[in-house]
Amino acid sequence: MDTKYEDYAKVFKAFCDEKRLRILELLRSGEKCACKLLEDLDIGQSSLSYHMKILVESGVVESRQDGKWTHYTISEKGSDYAAELLKTLTTPDAINVKDNCCKA
Repeated sequence: MDTKYEDYAKVFKAFCDEKRLRILELLRSGEKCACKLLEDLDIGQSSLSYHMKILVESGVVESRQDGKWTHYTISEKGSDYAAELLKTLTTPDAINVKDNCCKA
């Protein structure tokens, strides 16, 4: 499989789960400690860790350590990339629009 498409899939995987969408909604108001996310989401630490790994690997979320706690924030660069990727992949290519192989 092409590495480019694997990277694309990581971005879209970040958005395809209800818990991750809720996490992103919580992060819209600014940086949050994992302890706050655990409290707001009412999930276990291992579940939060799993979801945060996917969000961070996608580039949409950034993390930083502060002692034993990790703090998370939405990455402006990562979210811009995700928005541009969606736009690029769903915009018809003007060059190939009229190419219809099934036309008799």
